[in-house]
Amino acid sequence: MPEGKELYMLMLRRMMLIRKFDETVKDLVQSAELVGMAHCYIGEEAVAVGACTALRDEDYITGNHRSHGHPISKGGDVRRAMAELLGKATGYCKGKGGSMHLADFDIGILGESGIVASALPVAVGAAMGSKMQNTDRVVISFFGDGASNQGACHEAMNLASIWKLPVIFLCENNQYAVTTSFKETVSTENVSDRATAYNMPGVLVDGQDVMAMHEATVHAVQRARAGEGPTLLEAKTYRYEDHSEGLNRILREPYRTEEEIEFWRQRDPIDIHSKWLLENDVASQEEIDKVQNDVYEAIGDALQFARESPYPDEADLFTDLFADPIPLR
Repeated sequence: MPEGKELYMLMLRRMMLIRKFDETVKDLVQSAELVGMAHCYIGEEAVAVGACTALRDEDYITGNHRSHGHPISKGGDVRRAMAELLGKATGYCKGKGGSMHLADFDIGILGESGIVASALPVAVGAAMGSKMQNTDRVVISFFGDGASNQGACHEAMNLASIWKLPVIFLCENNQYAVTTSFKETVSTENVSDRATAYNMPGVLVDGQDVMAMHEATVHAVQRARAGEGPTLLEAKTYRYEDHSEGLNRILREPYRTEEEIEFWRQRDPIDIHSKWLLENDVASQEEIDKVQNDVYEAIGDALQFARESPYPDEADLFTDLFADPIPLR
């Protein structure tokens, strides 16, 4: 990973890429051009960007249903991501995976899953493989506060701690599991408090501050590479949009107040980082504006690429879904 100004500007670019990508996704859903579920990462950009910029290309990540931000943060191709969302053959999964299943093994993106907490055991398996192969690869598994109550989450943490596996459990605590406040379902004040039960460090981080996220992840990565085992990071963050696009149209009453949403909008991760760049003379407003303009062009290009790409051929319906040839036993 780069250092200094190059790193700080990369953080800005990737956060802006995620923001513009998901704003475009919102428009596509509302116009019915994108059919199906779409869970936007708007408001949480600093979490994945801060974490993934602490990794090498060969390190691994696993994600969840709110999955656009994770691969973009790891350096994923927005063209292939957009094409996948529109069901095109040029997409990451050739149009068969959709919004919740983006993977790019070449840069360590092992994929996401719409099944809550199911990616945590996958991350533990990848970390176990890294240890058995005597590499120093580490794995970050992104999961939400809702997933923190799933049995698979606790089983994964317990096993990772016993075997001192190089995995980082990163809880994106965006305050709500769909419409249920984490305060109503988590018995501790913070999800990170649970780390004590698994004999691993539990670190609470400001998820709106990309620099704080990066620093906390760097320390967790150093521990993992040194063979000291897993860390539980909890990023306190907030999603500005609903759990999924269109959800507000079927709810009988709001589950959060406008005042709460506005409070978190005042802590926008892109604004916080832009202000830091300006106040520390790292970048000028002109440089920040140029990054934004470049991002708008990149997402516009990605959308055009996706729209012009072909749909998968019917003959390829079962390609990549089964072993070839299918084992008889």
